[in-house]
Amino acid sequence: MSRRRTGPWRLPALFVALALASSACSTVPASSPTVQITEAPVRPPEEVGIEPLSPARGATPEEIVRGFVEAAASTVAGHPIAREHLTPSAARSWSDETGITVISPDYASVTTESGRVSVTANLVGTVDQRGVFSVGGEAHFTREYTLEEVDGEWRITDPAGGLVILEPDFERLYRLRAAYFLDPTGQRVVPDPRYLITGEAQPTALVERLLDGPSSALAAGVRNPLSGAELRRTVTVDDQSAVVDLTGLSTDPAPVLSQICAQLVWTLEQLRIRTVEIRIDGQPVDIDAVPAEQTVDDWAAFDPEGMPVDAVGHYVWDGALRTVPEGEPAPGPAGTGTYGLTSAAVSADPRTGSLSFVAGVRSQNGQASLLAGPYGKELAPVLNGSTFTAPTVAGTRSEIWLVRNGTEVVRVPAGATPQAVSADSLAGLGRAVALQLSPDGVRAAAVVDGPEGPALYVGTVVRAEDGGVALRDLREVAPSLSQVADVAWQDGASLYVLAGDAAEDRIVPYLVGVDGFGLTEVPTSGLPSQPEAIGAAPARLPLVSAGGTIWQLASGTWITLVRGAEPLQGTEPFYPL
Repeated sequence: MSRRRTGPWRLPALFVALALASSACSTVPASSPTVQITEAPVRPPEEVGIEPLSPARGATPEEIVRGFVEAAASTVAGHPIAREHLTPSAARSWSDETGITVISPDYASVTTESGRVSVTANLVGTVDQRGVFSVGGEAHFTREYTLEEVDGEWRITDPAGGLVILEPDFERLYRLRAAYFLDPTGQRVVPDPRYLITGEAQPTALVERLLDGPSSALAAGVRNPLSGAELRRTVTVDDQSAVVDLTGLSTDPAPVLSQICAQLVWTLEQLRIRTVEIRIDGQPVDIDAVPAEQTVDDWAAFDPEGMPVDAVGHYVWDGALRTVPEGEPAPGPAGTGTYGLTSAAVSADPRTGSLSFVAGVRSQNGQASLLAGPYGKELAPVLNGSTFTAPTVAGTRSEIWLVRNGTEVVRVPAGATPQAVSADSLAGLGRAVALQLSPDGVRAAAVVDGPEGPALYVGTVVRAEDGGVALRDLREVAPSLSQVADVAWQDGASLYVLAGDAAEDRIVPYLVGVDGFGLTEVPTSGLPSQPEAIGAAPARLPLVSAGGTIWQLASGTWITLVRGAEPLQGTEPFYPL
């Protein structure tokens, strides 16, 4: 049975497809190896690709420093060539396992008046010991190295821990993977992007990322039933089948075996592992109706890209809610234009997948109203304000989110009264002009208009046991973008963004990972004018409104909803979740 690829590993292939369709160049490679940042398991002993060279006799201090930086592009355990650029004492004490600093390839190395060699570059980002990437943005990297002569040859005495690696080498040697955790409802797995080095140890390294737990930014928004567990031995892989043997799972409360299995199977499926046998203390797990060798088909209910059965695209035109591809009115009064909607969102019942709840914004006489009700039925006003962002939904709960008056985040559960969402940091950043929940409901992307103009932020949705909800840790993920206009989730690990193209003074679409890595310009071929709003969802063609008409992206070109027909008029496209 055919199965679509899921999760953040889809980014590299998609980036390459987009690059071939446009002049933009992706920063994530189509085929890059994976990296293990920690000491266990050890790096693969084999050499992959072009290995760096030992220092030449008579090399100058600057040449030694450059050689040390370039020697980070090695897959050999312990980076022995890099150590050859160090004094014997420094070579013994230096650790290459304390994180990675990724810098631009056009770095400079200059000897200072003090005789030290200074390296300066644009900082692309950093990768911590757990493989978590943090974007560098507009920051600059500067580091000075002291050298002394050893047997007549210059060597570095004071290397900082970890690797300093050039961006092209990082792209070539490291690959994006995801450790999967559980959303608070336990309905689907949530990707937590990591970067791992290639080699046979990769399956073990990826499972260890699961056992280590989620990244600090995501931790408060997810659950990890594997917490406290350990591997009894390394993960073994034979052809496309893996065996994972765990120990240390608590029996009080009892481990949630189905969720643990879903985490492991979906995580390892990224490595083209089709079946996984999961053991606890050497004994295969025994779950009713689940075979010993499990596949993602056995845990399809946890699909990170699961979409409602009726999830066709929607958009607004002349106050009415309409559907893709024919532009037919949505059922009920919302489809007739009665409410004069300017934007809308539709939620599906997580149990059945049928569209069940709709909310729309209406603006009149300088005031805005949010109307909500069952899909296909009458809507009633539930909230008023001066301004509202377009409403948004997630696939795990029947509730609508939006921002009122620029800083007040509000959620409206189906059939319940609106509730405030704590977002203390938002007001300090500026006014939110767009808010979009991720499909799993664990993250939220916001376009915030601050002192430097509209920028893209991503935060984590945290739900307390007492029912309180907060949007925390809002962090800028694409600082190089300016004049951000809109955002939509391609899946749980990547975003479509409409932002300014400084070279041509216009708004264009981009694709970027949720951690900020891999910013890629999306082709604009076929669009009649610059895009104004974007809608996207897992396994769906992205939609934009441009010049008051609706377009979809297919094979690198924006086309009309009905091939060969005139474009349909509309704005504010979106997909139900």
